[in-house]
Amino acid sequence: MASLAVLVFLICATLASGSASVRVGLTRIHADPGIPASQLVRDALRRDMHRHRHRSAGRALAAADGAAATTVSARTRKDLPNGGEYLMTLAIGTPPVAYPAIADTGSDLIWTQCAPCGGQCFRQPALLYNPASSTTFVVLPCNSSLSMCVGALAGAAPPPGCACMYNQTYGTGWTAGIQGSETFTFGAAAADQARVPGIAFGCSNASSDDWNGSAGLVGLGRGALSLVSQLGAGRFSYCLTPFQDTNSTSTLLLGPSASLDGTGVRSTPFVASPGKAPMSTYYYLNLTGISLGTTALPISPNAFSLNADGSGGLIIDSGTTITSLANAAYQQVRAAVKSLVTLPAIDGSDSTGLDLCFALPSPTSAPPAMPSMTLHFDGADMVLPAESYMISGSGVWCLAMRSQMDGAMSTLGNYQQQNMHILYDVRKETLSFAPAKCSTL
Repeated sequence: MASLAVLVFLICATLASGSASVRVGLTRIHADPGIPASQLVRDALRRDMHRHRHRSAGRALAAADGAAATTVSARTRKDLPNGGEYLMTLAIGTPPVAYPAIADTGSDLIWTQCAPCGGQCFRQPALLYNPASSTTFVVLPCNSSLSMCVGALAGAAPPPGCACMYNQTYGTGWTAGIQGSETFTFGAAAADQARVPGIAFGCSNASSDDWNGSAGLVGLGRGALSLVSQLGAGRFSYCLTPFQDTNSTSTLLLGPSASLDGTGVRSTPFVASPGKAPMSTYYYLNLTGISLGTTALPISPNAFSLNADGSGGLIIDSGTTITSLANAAYQQVRAAVKSLVTLPAIDGSDSTGLDLCFALPSPTSAPPAMPSMTLHFDGADMVLPAESYMISGSGVWCLAMRSQMDGAMSTLGNYQQQNMHILYDVRKETLSFAPAKCSTL
């Protein structure tokens, strides 16, 4: 999910006022059983397309003190509305108020809705956090290195009582509020909890209604405001349960306990991100080719190159559902998939938002067998089984990828990351991955 633009304001206001290993449960925002898979995909794709359009148009580190040294776990739940993002559960304030938030490697800001919230807040499944009821909330000083307003000061001393107001725009919506600093709690059982003070976050009192059963968002990008940077985590990992598994949970690990070893592990270096925001937030990868089965598709090795002006490239993003590929590459993938399927081809743009679909004999028919698809990264092949690049539901079976305008940024979405254990080592600048049954980890 792209972080697109930020408006910041300096105001005068009076408000209530170590390297951690953190284990956080993840859950995908699933559809109700009665919602067709085609609608779920269509809704997820609509959000993805908003993100990509705004990303193209958008071309805006202190380790937390007192972080716990042990790995802790967090409880998750699966009773959320339809959607395609994954949630992590954490708690804010003293006493802690638990809330679910979208886990997003494509942005930096950590934020949640705050009381008072006058008419412009969305309905959320958790109790609304009230900073006036927390003994550990403080307004983030305008001259803090983590203040979004520090640039506006241009080195000058902030006025007395200065607070930084923001209006953060994403591809899917927006949120606005004031920056604060709080104690965050990770883990469910009291004996396993890690409380981390001094986390900079956004206390939002106005937002659009686009956040799919969450109460905010946790940015896991490269910027100083992300949870990864504020924890000084160095590395983090997750393993996303299958898209249509409504019972299992997955886990996000931040810090030294995030690791990945074994014979099936593959590693590829990150491509250096452009220095300009928002591209500086993203995790770019060097995708050099794609194969379907044993057939290498005729795709230029430069199809996903990151250009000097910041255009192009391919990122991995936990907050985007459907993978988008530069059009020249997508057309080759589309043609190769279509050549292997004997079912009637249909345009699913209206029903699913995906343009290559096939009509199954009946709504209960199993799709035919398909070979794996291999994404050839620099030094590492990511092998996707058919269920990670095709999706079925309501009698149709579709290629779960979409075209992106040539020259625009491509994205590896979370649908293609399901049942893949993925480690981001931000210190070694590498991404490692291995196939896994994520519901058992």
